[in-house]
Amino acid sequence: MPLIEVKTEIDAEIETCFDLARDVTFYQNTLQKPTEIAISGKVAGLVEKGDATIWETRHLNLHQHLTLKVTEFSQPFLFVDEMVKGHFKTYKHEHIFKKIKNKTLMIDKFYFESPYGVFGKLFDYLFLKKHIKKLIVFRNEALKDKAESL
Repeated sequence: MPLIEVKTEIDAEIETCFDLARDVTFYQNTLQKPTEIAISGKVAGLVEKGDATIWETRHLNLHQHLTLKVTEFSQPFLFVDEMVKGHFKTYKHEHIFKKIKNKTLMIDKFYFESPYGVFGKLFDYLFLKKHIKKLIVFRNEALKDKAESL
């Protein structure tokens, strides 16, 4: 199963970074195009443990609905969202925060697997892994810019 890990150092308080990372409204506003729209469930504000959001997504010319649920939550150090309904075989995103002196280290660990056996694995490694990593890096830069400006 592919794993994407992205580390971002942010010159801001851990609480600020944690809250921005779990803010559905901020997340949608960081996207260059409306490729992900929260359409049901928790569609704005800060997610908590047990919250679920149905997302309408469009990536790599694929349109789908994903239901993501926050399954773990330890403020301000960790929250995990997992797909409970959608097209992925596996989808788990760990958002980890560590305080290092006056800065925050934000670590994203994204585990995913497409269905369709060998064809899904090939798609994951040839296209999807690179695409998802690019999205995470872009979003993290937006979060870093916002957190450091507060």
